[in-house]
Amino acid sequence: MTRRLELIVIALVFATIDLAYKLATHADYHHARSRFAAFAIAAVVLGLVVFVPRVSSRAAMLGAAIAAGGALGNLVSLFVWSQGVPDPIVVHGATRGIAFNLADVFAFAGDALLLSAIVFHGLRNRARLREPV
Repeated sequence: MTRRLELIVIALVFATIDLAYKLATHADYHHARSRFAAFAIAAVVLGLVVFVPRVSSRAAMLGAAIAAGGALGNLVSLFVWSQGVPDPIVVHGATRGIAFNLADVFAFAGDALLLSAIVFHGLRNRARLREPV
């Protein structure tokens, strides 16, 4: 299986997990997204799928796949729920709370893994960073 196809399959798995959770769990809160935001989300997913498989880091590919899955989950949610993306996970603090969904968690965790993997990959391959592009 090619790295790009593997990234897409993993992203679809994470998006499916998010969408199944949103369908199975009632959400009192929703967040709206503009058409521009939907376009930006689609562009980010496309960028992850096109560019990250070129980096020879398995961790970077996995991070990109998880992040893309989260982004896809929220993107599909824009079209499924008319009132906005559902946020079924609510954490209440002493005076305020925060509402989010699994796609947000996947996007954040995937981005953290992707960025960490790219930094470590760059440090491991320092000499190649000086090569002309």
